[in-house]
Amino acid sequence: MASQSEARLRDWSPADAWRGLNKPVFIPAVLIIVAGLIFATLWGASNGAEAFETLNSTIVETVGWWYVLIATGFVVFALWAGLSKAGNIRLGRDDEKPEFSLGSWFTMLFAAGMGIGLVFWGVAEPLWHFIAPPEVTGATGVGADGEIVNASETALSGTAMGQSIFHWGLHAWAIYVVIGLGLAYMTFRRGRPLSVRWLLEPIFGRKLIESWVGHVIDVVAIVGTVFGIVTSLGIGTQQIAAGLGFMGWIEDPANTVLLTIIVVVIMAIATFSVVTGVNKGLKWLSNFNMVLAALLALFVLIAGPTLFLLQAFVGNIGEYLMGFPQLMFETGASYVGGDEAGWSADWTIYYWGWWMSWAPFVGMFIARISRGRTIRQFVMGVLLAPTLVSILWFTIFGSSGIWFQMTEGVMVGEDGDIDTVGATFTLLEQLPLASITAVVAILVIAIFFVTSGDSGSLVTDVLAFGGRTDTPKLTRVFWTLFIAITAIVLLAAGGGEAADASLRVLQVASIAAAAPLSIVMVLAVIAQIKMFNYETATMPRYVRIRPTASKSALVDTARSASGGGDSTPGVHRNLRSILTGQRAALKGFLGGTSATLAGLDKPTSKESSISTPFAADDMVFAIQDVPAHSTVVNPETGTIGWDEDVAFTDPIGDQVFETPEFAESATGQQWESEQIYEEAVGNAETEPKPDTTEENTQR
Repeated sequence: MASQSEARLRDWSPADAWRGLNKPVFIPAVLIIVAGLIFATLWGASNGAEAFETLNSTIVETVGWWYVLIATGFVVFALWAGLSKAGNIRLGRDDEKPEFSLGSWFTMLFAAGMGIGLVFWGVAEPLWHFIAPPEVTGATGVGADGEIVNASETALSGTAMGQSIFHWGLHAWAIYVVIGLGLAYMTFRRGRPLSVRWLLEPIFGRKLIESWVGHVIDVVAIVGTVFGIVTSLGIGTQQIAAGLGFMGWIEDPANTVLLTIIVVVIMAIATFSVVTGVNKGLKWLSNFNMVLAALLALFVLIAGPTLFLLQAFVGNIGEYLMGFPQLMFETGASYVGGDEAGWSADWTIYYWGWWMSWAPFVGMFIARISRGRTIRQFVMGVLLAPTLVSILWFTIFGSSGIWFQMTEGVMVGEDGDIDTVGATFTLLEQLPLASITAVVAILVIAIFFVTSGDSGSLVTDVLAFGGRTDTPKLTRVFWTLFIAITAIVLLAAGGGEAADASLRVLQVASIAAAAPLSIVMVLAVIAQIKMFNYETATMPRYVRIRPTASKSALVDTARSASGGGDSTPGVHRNLRSILTGQRAALKGFLGGTSATLAGLDKPTSKESSISTPFAADDMVFAIQDVPAHSTVVNPETGTIGWDEDVAFTDPIGDQVFETPEFAESATGQQWESEQIYEEAVGNAETEPKPDTTEENTQR
């Protein structure tokens, strides 16, 4: 029976929606977002076009080093979780199967996690690194005249791809792993509500998590999520407008009114999708759009410089592997001949902030669709597969853009500037069927827009309801509209002067929102390490034990005892003698050890009729490692015992929740089984034993 907080809420009832909302989270989150919008509007109006450039520099100088440090730490944590013994833990009950097929699971997590961004930056970012590289790769030294000697175009084309993939590879997805893995474990394994606050229960305890501390954590998660989603929606809107301008359907792609109309239309579609739920609208849209995006990429691969791209794919993997150790701790890289730390601020630090602001949204969404998978499957799927797809995508689009620039010089303007928003359409213009592929690209961006909008609305709604997943459709629609309004206001805050001004506003919003979230994420890593260490320490190991020697060894021993001869009667006689002694030895050694091992005794006449499901010499035991410091020696018998309380401490044990999530989790199932066992044993001890006197007399 559901608890009061889990009672069914009617989809379109304002009273039910208000009753179910976690108001100490919902109200502050909405107010903070509104205050942020007011600040952005006033700041942009009073300080001009360069206002957000200055604000961005201030934020980066303050928290940039921190973002770089923890992002690399998240990669280390994700690899440890996936490759260590913790990887065997299942995100759910031990016998549970994944809810979604591998194909659907991958397309949903990828579409929600990076869809719009890859399409937007797939061509533009490598081009920017190609013409404006950082000094760490763009400069090879200083000439005799004191001038910087730049790297060759060939070298820059490789390092530009490595730097782009670095921003979209393991670091980005490791950030998502931190939140997604923690939520999946705490909800499906330990029965906690699907809310960011419960990630920190192993540190703060249930009492604080259910108090104002937990409310603050969820407020931070909602605010970060909204601004992270809005950043993606903003760049998606700009790129759709650029595509419409490329097709000649509009005159001014940077027009604020046009951008507003695009947001309204796309989010109206997202509203319909979010109402239908994950298993219908979102799943179908994700699968369809991944197929569409794959067809677009395949077309560019075939119609573009195919052989060059195939060679570049292998080379780009190498460039990423070389760039990874070079850039993972780089906090102050500057452009060749440019201002100090400019490159790191514009690219790496911005990306890490953007990914972190997206982490609650994408992490919770990935957690929802990952029930039943092991931690190893989760990490390898979320960390490695999208990284490989990102390498493939950047190779096809980014390397194509660089190739056309090196051979025909058409991707960069005469003033040395790049049309960031329209770079994808500039590339498609160099290929056949440009008018068709441009429409396909616009459609891909629009659907990625929809999947990001509706899944983001769903996740913020779950957070606002304290972790319950069956939220009313009314509040899902509210969040969709609220996110759309936020995107419109931030796009307008740039002044409508240029797409770059609006993009800078969006960047500032995501980086600033990530600052408090970064602290929550670091604490979440500590909490997960604590939980995984506990679970792996108490995890039973299943081994095959042979209590006797093999048959061939027994026969060899019997033959040796008969003098080495091949006399069959003698070998048989010795073998029977050995087996008789073996039975006695096993009985003496194992028979009285425990009730479990006593089963090795020869069965009685009543027991002999019961068939055993396994051979006598082929049994499976569950073995649990016991720390040496918890063992004790009984002074009367000399036997070894242990103190379980000294050996292991469950950071969140002895807590029972009257929720469906708890009842369906591994911990909930274990708790229920223990209750049944205690009841059965208690009844057996209190029931009077049957009087067998009369029966024995009759015998």
